[in-house]
Amino acid sequence: MENPVNTFQINQKVVYPSQGVGTIASIKEKEFKGEKIPYYVISLDGSDMTIMVPLDKAGELGIRPIVPQDDAQKALDLLGEDSEPVTSDWKQRYQMNLDLLKQGSVLDIATIVRTLYRRSKVKELPILERKLYDSALTLLENEVAFSFGKLKSEAETLIFTRLESK
Repeated sequence: MENPVNTFQINQKVVYPSQGVGTIASIKEKEFKGEKIPYYVISLDGSDMTIMVPLDKAGELGIRPIVPQDDAQKALDLLGEDSEPVTSDWKQRYQMNLDLLKQGSVLDIATIVRTLYRRSKVKELPILERKLYDSALTLLENEVAFSFGKLKSEAETLIFTRLESK
């Protein structure tokens, strides 16, 4: 089996949509069913967790580099824009937002934050939706912070300033 091209470099910051921002700690080979498979070893920031992802599955899992500043700015701008009305059925809304989170683009994550933030101002979110909101908000804060080279608290201020502008 050919080694796939290494997309990410050691020490590069990456976003793993369902887990958060992390750093490529190393690239290791492990044997699986008699084959040597190359894996990214990703240390997740803000936790002691390390995950191993096969190189050839990284794209499928949505692992991507931190966005450039102009994309982070677009996500911040999106937070202040009007949004389409969303269904009042929380289970449907939860599934739609969960699907967006799995896609993992910074704009998708900003959309989840905006939608659930505004919904929470109308009615308290169910527990599962609250957890999804918290996860998306943490992801957005971390990515904006890394993209702009700011502290997480500064990114949080930027996000809430946009959210509360409506």
